[in-house]
Amino acid sequence: MGNRSSGTDDAAARPVADPTGGTAPTSGTALPVLPWRVPLDPAPWWAWALFVVPFIAVPALNSWLWMGARDFLAVGLFTVIGASVVRVAGGVVLYRVEITATALKARTSLLVRSLAWQDVDEIEIVDGSVVLTSGKDENEINGIAKDQTAPAAAVMQAAREAADDQPVRRSRPRPGIGVVFVLAYLVLAVGAFLLRWHLL
Repeated sequence: MGNRSSGTDDAAARPVADPTGGTAPTSGTALPVLPWRVPLDPAPWWAWALFVVPFIAVPALNSWLWMGARDFLAVGLFTVIGASVVRVAGGVVLYRVEITATALKARTSLLVRSLAWQDVDEIEIVDGSVVLTSGKDENEINGIAKDQTAPAAAVMQAAREAADDQPVRRSRPRPGIGVVFVLAYLVLAVGAFLLRWHLL
């Protein structure tokens, strides 16, 4: 579930202090072979737990409810709350961050987002994460492996500088594999109740 990455580039430049409170990577870093995957820590245990538990707990609760108007309301509430938990658990953890010649691509279980380098105004290190500022938006890349934040930020800065003379390539967010799991959860949660009372 976590990212399986290659190593970092040993030639990453040392960061310099930034007056905004973060740390800005310096230029001059040699680019590794692109696409290059940012080294991420494995997904935390709670992300696994929050993602898996609703698949078991909510269908079980729905299959035990008595038949009645309140039960239909309870089924709906359980299902919606559980789906929200699955969505949040799958959406807050980065499973892959990839640097390409044209953009930075970040994958959660639900979405794959892409940010063109020409849209990035600033790159800085804040509290162990790399923050890419694009206009008023801040895109935080967290979960980077220990002691690899500065090298990863330097590679991003180098890729951003190298993309200055390249065409801008923007793409919309696209669904990840987690969308299939959310749909499967909805089918199991509602289906357990319908099967229990022979409504399906």
